[in-house]
Amino acid sequence: MYRSICKPSVAALLLLVAGCRTMEDPLTLPSRGVSESASSVQETSTVAMNPEPTGAVTLREAAALALMHNPRLAVVSLERRAAEARRLQASVRPNPEFAVEIESLAGRGQRSGFDGAETIVSLGQLIERGGKRDKRVRAASLDVELAEWDLESQRLDTLHEVTQAFVGLLAAQERLALAGQLHGLSGEAQSAVVQRVEAGKDSAVDALRADVALSHSRIELQKATRALAAARQNLAATWGARAASFEMAAGDFYVVPAPPATADVNEMIAANPDLARWATEQKQRRAALDLEKAQAKSDVTVAAGVQRFEETDDSAFLVSLALPIPLFDRNQGGIEEAAANLARARKGHQAVEIEIATLLGRALNELAAAYEEVRILQADVLPKAQQAFEAAQQGYREGKFDYLYVLDTQRTFFETKVQYIDAVEACHLSRADVERLMGQALDPDLPSVG
Repeated sequence: MYRSICKPSVAALLLLVAGCRTMEDPLTLPSRGVSESASSVQETSTVAMNPEPTGAVTLREAAALALMHNPRLAVVSLERRAAEARRLQASVRPNPEFAVEIESLAGRGQRSGFDGAETIVSLGQLIERGGKRDKRVRAASLDVELAEWDLESQRLDTLHEVTQAFVGLLAAQERLALAGQLHGLSGEAQSAVVQRVEAGKDSAVDALRADVALSHSRIELQKATRALAAARQNLAATWGARAASFEMAAGDFYVVPAPPATADVNEMIAANPDLARWATEQKQRRAALDLEKAQAKSDVTVAAGVQRFEETDDSAFLVSLALPIPLFDRNQGGIEEAAANLARARKGHQAVEIEIATLLGRALNELAAAYEEVRILQADVLPKAQQAFEAAQQGYREGKFDYLYVLDTQRTFFETKVQYIDAVEACHLSRADVERLMGQALDPDLPSVG
C-alpha cells in the first residue's frame, strides 16, 4: 500500500508526513477528530503563500500548498459538501398537494356542458409514519461523518505524498551534488594522469582509464541532473502545478530520528482514519437498516377541500384519508439489503484492521532496518571508505600505488556515499509510511530540521 522507504521525519508535520523533518519551521499536527477534518481544505496553512513559490521551498510550505490546491483533495472536499446537501434534503418534509377535480362534465341531456358538473378543490398532505424523517436525517448525518473521515484520509494521503516527493527531491539534490563532486575529481585526476604520462611516470593505459572514468562521471552527472528535474516536477504536482517554479527544496536531509521502541501495533493504528471510519460506517449501516424497516410502514395522506354542485348551486366540505394496504410490498428486499450491508460493514472493519496492523508491522521493521543501515554506514563504513580513498590519492602522488588502485578506491568511496544517500532516503520514507499508517506523527515534540 505504501512505500516503505524512509525520509527525514517532520515531527511536527502531519499525521501522514512520515518523519521527514526537512523543514525550517515546526509544524502543528492536524486534529484527529471528525469535526476538525470537516473544515475547509484551505485552512491548514498558517502562513500566507503564493500559489507558485519561488526560491527555496520547505516541507512546511509544500504541505500547505498541497492542502490548499491538491486536486484530489479538492474532489473529496466537494464530496463532503454533496453529503451535506443530501442531509439537508433528507430533513425536508413532503410538499402538500393541491388538487382540482371536475366530475359529470360534458355529458348528455342535463349533464351537457357544465350544467351538471361537480367541482372538487382540495389540499392534501402526506404524513410519514414510523419516524421516517428522523431516521432519514440520522442516516444522512452519518453519511456526512463518513465523508469527513474520507476527507481526513485524503488529507493524510496528500501529506504523505508531499513528504515522499519532498524527500525524493532532497535525495536528488544530494545525488546531483555527489555526481558533481565525482566529476570534478575525475577531471582533476585525468589532468594529473596526463601530466604523469607525458613525464614518463605512468603508462598511456592509465590516461585511457582516466578518460573513461571522466566520461562515466559526465554521464552520471547528466543522469543526476535529469533526475533532479523530475523530482522537482513531482513535488510541484502535489499542489497541482504543471511545472516547477521553485529552485530547490530546503531541509537537512541527513537528520534521521531513531525509530520508535517496540509498541502495541493495535494501539498505534487507533488514530488511523481509514480504520476509525468503520465505527461510523457501522452506525450508518444500522441507521439505514432502521430507515428501511420504517419504510415498511405505510404513510397516510390526509386531504380536505370543498365540493361545488353546479346543478343545484350548492357547496359542501369534504375530508379524505388514504392508507396503502401493505399486502405485497412490505419493503422486504430493502430490509434484507440493509441488513447485509450492516454485516458487511462489520466484516470490513475486521479486514481493514488486520490489513493496517500488518502493514504497520512491516513498515516498522523496514524503518528499523533502514535506520540500522544508516547508522552503520555513517559510523563505520563511510569513514573507512573515505580514509582508504584519501590514502590511495596520497600514495599515488608519492608513487606507491598505480592509478588503477586509485580508481578502485574512488569507486568504492563514491558507491558507499550513494548507498548512504539511498539508506537515508529509505529511512525517511519508511518513517513517513509508519506515520501515515498510525494517522499521527511518531514524535510531535521533535524539532524540525532545516
